[in-house]
Amino acid sequence: MKINPVVVFLFFVFLFVNCSGNGKGNREQEGKDTAFAQENRKQTRQEDFYQFLDKFNSKRIFQLERIIFPITVLAPDANRIALEPTEEKIEKRDWELLDLSYDSTYTTRDFDKYTQTVNFRKDTAHVALRGIDNGIYADYYFKLIDGEWFLVTLVE
Repeated sequence: MKINPVVVFLFFVFLFVNCSGNGKGNREQEGKDTAFAQENRKQTRQEDFYQFLDKFNSKRIFQLERIIFPITVLAPDANRIALEPTEEKIEKRDWELLDLSYDSTYTTRDFDKYTQTVNFRKDTAHVALRGIDNGIYADYYFKLIDGEWFLVTLVE
């Protein structure tokens, strides 16, 4: 039996085209898989709370972007019995810059001494300010939304 050279040539061409085509398809699929993995990593990447808080304290525009407005504030009402807290809503236009930066010397200064603690749960952070013999008492609640921290409510 004699093998036809044309058939052999066509066989090698067919084999070459299929192999190079599969490689291209694999590279395209790998590219899609890589893009998907990068997008997935972006979604699961979590912002560091302390880095967020530094920026939140120092940049007004950033702070306004990272508060869920209207924000709910619970504050004691001097006109009510036993300073019963009332709930207020603050709109973006009425917000005053908040500074939660803290230095350990705040516990030893002459006036307005206080401590600051940060407590974390699954997707929340609670910043608590507690005065030392002066009545300072405030709680700030932050929530992690799509990997970014937002101030959602506060109690003063």
